[in-house]
Amino acid sequence: MLILHTTIAIVGIVALILKAKVDPVIALIIGSLYLGLATGVGFTSTVAAITGGFGDIMAEVGLLIGFGVLIGALLHAMGAFQKMVTLLVDGVGGRRLPYALTAAMSTIFPAIYVDVQVVLAAPVVRSAGPMIGRRGLPLMAGALGTGIFAGYVFVVPGLAAVSIAGLMNISLGSWILYGIVLGPVTAILTTLVFRQILRSGYWKPAADEAIDEAEPVEQEANAREEGATVRERTTTPPLLVCLLPILVPLVMIGGGAFAKLFGFSHDVIAFIGDANVALFVGLLGAYLLCRRALGSEGTNRALGEGFHTTGEILLITGIGGSLGAVIAETGLDAILAGLFTADAGAPVLISILLAWVIAAVLHLAIGSVSVAAIAAAGIIGPVLGSIDVSPIAIGLAVASGAMFALQVNSNFFWMFKSLVGLTTQGTLKTLTVVTALGSVVSLPLVMIVGLLA
Repeated sequence: MLILHTTIAIVGIVALILKAKVDPVIALIIGSLYLGLATGVGFTSTVAAITGGFGDIMAEVGLLIGFGVLIGALLHAMGAFQKMVTLLVDGVGGRRLPYALTAAMSTIFPAIYVDVQVVLAAPVVRSAGPMIGRRGLPLMAGALGTGIFAGYVFVVPGLAAVSIAGLMNISLGSWILYGIVLGPVTAILTTLVFRQILRSGYWKPAADEAIDEAEPVEQEANAREEGATVRERTTTPPLLVCLLPILVPLVMIGGGAFAKLFGFSHDVIAFIGDANVALFVGLLGAYLLCRRALGSEGTNRALGEGFHTTGEILLITGIGGSLGAVIAETGLDAILAGLFTADAGAPVLISILLAWVIAAVLHLAIGSVSVAAIAAAGIIGPVLGSIDVSPIAIGLAVASGAMFALQVNSNFFWMFKSLVGLTTQGTLKTLTVVTALGSVVSLPLVMIVGLLA
């Protein structure tokens, strides 16, 4: 009954949003209340989970979202993203741009929190989309989503990758060897498949895109005109200088992550590498650059637009965390633990498939890739000794499954929707689809590892 009620809650939320046109915040609260009460969590505990989940998510990503959105607003006002997109298109070509983006996200940036990645990369996706064709926005959105999560689960020091390796006593050296291949291969293959899907008439811009809910027509119509205007601004700093508010935080966060990974971190390095501190440094740099380029009036106008966007994103992100917290209270992980223990002596491919299924179900239920990966690794780790399969193969299967079909019970889903400029339906057709595809595409690769390792 627990799995049934969880399914009803998630399907009900999607139906309320897509069919009944209920606001996502209201639909998510209704789904959370139903799930908590139907599964016996109780009235008081359900409310506590909803409020606690909201607070936990805000403590984790609230400042990251706020600082990141403001950085994006300031750099957009200066024309930095339009310049960057023009350079990328000229350098790799519009056709290859999605593959360049997904490869970079899955190999270079896994040291960065996924929330930071989407905050910093979304403006590039929105700017580049119209420049590479009428299916450009969904293709770039799909490339971004699959790149972020393929790196997150397979490539060290992605949080999910490091967590699985640690919980299952897999050496990081072995994980790095396999993960650095599986991550980008999964991302690029998934983007190739998704591009073919988009050619079928699958994408409906009028229903799937919401470039700017405040000014949906103006922004898209004037995108190219803005690019021309930017080139005429003699006060705008060079592109490399404009991008320093993004590059410096990436270096700070990445340096802190590697320092921790290799055991030479201390308080000062941890402070400098903290994502909140790094993004505040980026915000301060963007603010100073914008003041110099556009003056106080232009800077305040850009900040005002950023604050307007931030409020909506914070609310819906927090409510997404509330649903995840209610699901965690139901005890679904205990049911799945019994399932794997019962089949501990299964053949190699069956064991890999079962590990993948457990992680995928946990992700569908909980809504967090990292929590699903950690929970699945915690469930399977104790029985690894009784399974005649290489631990690295089981660990990679957990990583692959934990990526499966990120959807409405994830706070990241709502961040992605708002930042990239999609409707709920459009986000399901991009982020949910590419993470499901990436998970399925990577599974045969993991099975090959299991047969060879």
